[in-house]
Amino acid sequence: MDSGLRPAAGPGMTTLGNMPRNDTTKLTVENLSEKQAKAEHARLAGEIAEHDRRYYQDDAPSVSDAEYDRLRQRYGAIEARFPQLRTAESLTRHVGAAPAARFAKVRHALPMLSLDNAFAEDDVRDFVGRIRRFLRLPDDEEIVFSAEPKIDGLSMSLRYEAGALVTGATRGDGSVGEDVTANVKTLEDIPKRLKGRTVPAVCEVRGEVYMTKQAFLALNKRQAESGGQVFANPRNSAAGSLRQKDPSITASRPLGFFAYAWGEMSALPADTQSGMIEWFASCGFKTNPLTKICRSVEALLEFHHEIELQRGSLDYDIDGVVYKVDRLDWQERLGFVSRSPRWAIAHKFPAEKATTLVKDIEIQVGRTGALTPVAKLEPVTVGGVVVQNATLHNPDEIARLDVRVGDTVSIQRAGDVIPQVLGVVLEKRPRGAKPYVFPKKCPCSLHTDVMREQTAAGEEGAVARCSGEFACPYYVVEHLKHFVSRRAFDIDGLGEKQIEFFHEKGWLQEPADIFTLEKKHRDDLLVEEGYGETSVRNLFNAIEARRQIPLERFIYALGIRHVGETTAVALARGYGSWQSFHDACGKLADGDDETRQEMDALDQIGGTVIDSLRDYFAEAHNRRRIERLAAQVRILDAEKPRADSAIAGKTVVFTGTLDKMTRDEAKASAERLGAKVAGSVSRKTDYVVAGPGAGSKLGKAKEFGVKILSEDEWLKLAR
Repeated sequence: MDSGLRPAAGPGMTTLGNMPRNDTTKLTVENLSEKQAKAEHARLAGEIAEHDRRYYQDDAPSVSDAEYDRLRQRYGAIEARFPQLRTAESLTRHVGAAPAARFAKVRHALPMLSLDNAFAEDDVRDFVGRIRRFLRLPDDEEIVFSAEPKIDGLSMSLRYEAGALVTGATRGDGSVGEDVTANVKTLEDIPKRLKGRTVPAVCEVRGEVYMTKQAFLALNKRQAESGGQVFANPRNSAAGSLRQKDPSITASRPLGFFAYAWGEMSALPADTQSGMIEWFASCGFKTNPLTKICRSVEALLEFHHEIELQRGSLDYDIDGVVYKVDRLDWQERLGFVSRSPRWAIAHKFPAEKATTLVKDIEIQVGRTGALTPVAKLEPVTVGGVVVQNATLHNPDEIARLDVRVGDTVSIQRAGDVIPQVLGVVLEKRPRGAKPYVFPKKCPCSLHTDVMREQTAAGEEGAVARCSGEFACPYYVVEHLKHFVSRRAFDIDGLGEKQIEFFHEKGWLQEPADIFTLEKKHRDDLLVEEGYGETSVRNLFNAIEARRQIPLERFIYALGIRHVGETTAVALARGYGSWQSFHDACGKLADGDDETRQEMDALDQIGGTVIDSLRDYFAEAHNRRRIERLAAQVRILDAEKPRADSAIAGKTVVFTGTLDKMTRDEAKASAERLGAKVAGSVSRKTDYVVAGPGAGSKLGKAKEFGVKILSEDEWLKLAR
């Protein structure tokens, strides 16, 4: 097997000891040159991708919500000023988590999406301004909002048919959730039959399952006394209580439910958000009495302040306030951007803080070989949760903070979740505390060189990586953990501890080994402590159940840098089958320019992703690993687009100025009808919709013989 080792310093890489300083982070977007913007854009892409991985794959977020939002905003601002840099990474969005294997799966009739966040008052003003611009409203036209506390619980969708409750499902990954119908029927706040005479034939009511603070403390006391699981916070206890296989356990736990949204409705009983909330209450649901109508930005901010002051006295956890455009026709017109509605936003509260001692600084190696410094802390309670570790992100951040072993630091749990070091309390620094020196060798057994990539502008990247790749034990283990994670192969019973144990035994070195584990090591496993006949059988059944995998999950599971969930979906839809995608990547690795142009024409796919795919498939050992894996599984073709419209399955490019709709509205409309919207014109483009001011894209369309439509012709076709 190819060891995967690389030279100490190769193309695009440099050792830690001799690197130029990347100063683009200090410049405002307005002051960046095109060369600097390209470098900063690439740096942010890598940093955002790594944060996404830690948050969505590892459940171990490494930055605060506010810091993540700042990175995303800066990235978007660069693209707005330099549109030629627009790539998929600015649009990576994830919702929830894949449903657990122990529950039946329920596909939501309409996706359960998440909300964008606001942390500052200016973010709220920008949100309202974007709505006004999107709807093209005059400055004096009033926008009415419905505002409500953001409950920190478990999202739930309840489906009623002919007024009777038929299904209760968790959010899951936004498209598919867990069937917990028997459990939700034990909750007093959830009516088994809706009241009233105006109940639609099909009605999906959505809201939040939660546990009060008093109930949480009482439950934890009982759990501790009986030797059961003690939960970290009310949200976790609510989720754990609802996901019981025995509904009687759920019934014994004091869970509540607030209704505030809806999914599929055969008819809408009201034409406003607030009217729908009133209708929910009339049907027998509990709705939040603090919900309020606000008619200006100032009213929204005043309401946020009022709720923040009440936060400590409420008997349920909240982490912010949600603002929603009240008019449903405006909500419909505003639509969605990938994972979030344009018509709603969550205005989060500031994080709680504490101070504690740094006992040590350790290095963790991730699945891409990235070295992350982690502060090991004297345990401290922040917001009701004991914090013992906090990320220091990367070499630049640890140098900026100048955190040293023995320092007293200020800790924040941003969004009440993410442990983050805010700064050092310098007056408490002990004498002799030495600056931290970032290692030049990986802590793995090979002690290979640590390198930092260079940006396209030849400047230093933020992330330090082990150069050993698949020869590095940490790299292999983290790659395997990613492969079995919930949004990849999602193998029940094969978690982090099992991966580490099997790798240590020498049984797992690459993903394909998972599917030969039973044949090669079943008898070996049965003699290990903690592995009986039943648990071993369940594990191998779970592995066998994953021999069939959707294309987008397979692509994502490969762990290719910059290929997150959204990108994997875009690639799967763009190529349809594994063979087509595999062949395209092979041609890409061989330097085929036409293949590169075709891939670049896919919506949400840009140069960063294409270069990463090229580099990955150019490595012979990567291709061999993929071939061994593909031989063990059946990779399902991507879901075909809708076929009930004239543009379903067609690829369309918009260029120039549109008079009757915004560009975002046009794109959203096309995608709803099953079309693919591309950012550039290729020979595979079906339509180019050209308005006044159309430039080079129109010329390309004529060159390739692509059908050109006016805006009116497009509207007539896309009905």
